[in-house]
Amino acid sequence: MCGFVGFADANLALDKIKIINDMMDTIIHRGPDSGGVFSDDHVTLGFRRLKIIDLSEVASQPMYNEDKSCVLIFNGEIYNYQELRDDLKEKGHLFKSETDSEVIIHGYEEYGVEILQKLRGMFAFVIWDVKNETMFLARDFFGIKPLYYTQNTTDHSFIFGSEIKSFLKQPSFKKEMNEDALKPYLTFQYSVLDETFFKGVYKLKPGHYMLYKKGEIEIKPYWSVNFNEKENSLEHYVEEIKSTLKESVNYHRISDVKVGSFLSGGIDSSYITALLMPNKTFSVGFQDYEGIFNETNHAKDLSDILKIDNYRKIINADECFEMLPTIQYHMDEPQSNPSSVPLYFLSELASKHVTVVLSGEGADEIFGGYEWYDTTPTMEKYEKVPYVIRRPVSQICKKLPRNRITRFLVKGGQKVEEKFIGQAKVFDEDDALRVLKDDYKNGPSTRSVTKGVYDQVKDKDDITKMQYVDLNLWLPGDILLKADKMSLAHSIELRVPFLDKVVMSLASQIPTRYRVNKINTKYALRTAAKEALPDEWANRPKVGFPVPIRFWLREKKYYDIVKEMFQSDIAEEFFNTEELVRYLDEHYTKKDNYARYIWTVYVFLVWYKKFFKEL
Repeated sequence: MCGFVGFADANLALDKIKIINDMMDTIIHRGPDSGGVFSDDHVTLGFRRLKIIDLSEVASQPMYNEDKSCVLIFNGEIYNYQELRDDLKEKGHLFKSETDSEVIIHGYEEYGVEILQKLRGMFAFVIWDVKNETMFLARDFFGIKPLYYTQNTTDHSFIFGSEIKSFLKQPSFKKEMNEDALKPYLTFQYSVLDETFFKGVYKLKPGHYMLYKKGEIEIKPYWSVNFNEKENSLEHYVEEIKSTLKESVNYHRISDVKVGSFLSGGIDSSYITALLMPNKTFSVGFQDYEGIFNETNHAKDLSDILKIDNYRKIINADECFEMLPTIQYHMDEPQSNPSSVPLYFLSELASKHVTVVLSGEGADEIFGGYEWYDTTPTMEKYEKVPYVIRRPVSQICKKLPRNRITRFLVKGGQKVEEKFIGQAKVFDEDDALRVLKDDYKNGPSTRSVTKGVYDQVKDKDDITKMQYVDLNLWLPGDILLKADKMSLAHSIELRVPFLDKVVMSLASQIPTRYRVNKINTKYALRTAAKEALPDEWANRPKVGFPVPIRFWLREKKYYDIVKEMFQSDIAEEFFNTEELVRYLDEHYTKKDNYARYIWTVYVFLVWYKKFFKEL
């Protein structure tokens, strides 16, 4: 796991080596082991290395082909590199290292952009083709590894890298906030647009590649999720899941450094741990909150059953509030998923023992694990009422004061495209508009963000549609982003065996009734896991990574911290602060639960203060 930075077509009068080294220094946490630079008249590339496979200096980057006509910087892991290496050797390519990185550059020589179809892994990489004066940039299938870019409209320079913060060291980059990003963030809780919170800085989409030549950019997709159910028995799919996941975990265990696993009380990390059987597992929970906010006992119990050492850390509110500015710095953009906080501390704990960890991200999205995917018994009964009746009731209730009953009736008369935007929905859109100042109300609506995704699965059932939205928005924008940023904040590599294109190919064939049914969510996966796990773990309901924010915000100490921020000049710039304080007061006095509203705004303000007032 590593990080890279670079720029092209920059002012020749600039001290490019100093600039690239300054950029590299901002991401040294991604690769503390070594660094390397390439520079010519057109491009300058910088690389920070975290040694995982082939620990020798021969495997350092930037990496070259035989005649140095191609230069590579690469972040990630290619799990099928040994097979690709054998294939390329047979075709006459000469290898100087044992690293997975080298198959990419020789693969590009042999296959061009089609090398992407042969890779199995997680990656973001850049290849500078010296002869053709073309740069080839690509991001993996699911968006496990980040890749940002921007083009200066004045001098036409092109900047790219693993983290946006490195751009701040490039003189051509003008730091400016993207006003359109704030409104959708309040609802989604993460940066959901292609353009980031930094104006003019974009994310290369998962499953896409870019060709850059003489200031011209061409972006194309090379892979996408395609759900096509294939009728077969549950037993068939259970056996396929067991064998395919076992193979994936075996690929993901390949390393020349120590490997462990993150372990909660849920099925996903438990199943990965049982297949991996590492020497060490790592878990975190919250002080004073047993049960839902502290599953470390479950993790310890399973580790004991599997005869694995379990390391645990209990976190308190003071630690979380103290580290939040650092967490948001590493995030690059505001991200208010509360689970980012424990993940930061979990990664810190693991970094004291191992360099690679396996984790369970992605299982819910591909196998159908979220509660949202299932219909509650009450809603199931209500949906027996004809839609022509439920629809007008929903429209009327939209205009009534919001409470538990009106929310239920509104949702009961909506199509999935209207009510589902992904696993997180914080602010209702009307509330977001109410709390924002006029200059920040023009961001895209939630429906406009999700429409393009839903349009690709018009003929699918509602469960598949929801999975597709989560795979395209929630997974790369929230789950994988925090996994990458929080792990590499502590210089460890996080691997996700569920998010393997072969596993996804299998999952996409499983009929909906084996994904979500009246017995359970992730039904086929849970059935498969029973061979490796006790029933208690295989059938445990999903909890996620809950954080007791709603309780903290009812303690005066943390209420006062947030209130001070809500009444600050920074808050006044973006929000109607009286409305913010009203939410805070009503939550503090237990009139309502506005914890997610409060936390989402607070996180944005912490992020903005860090990047626009302190850096």
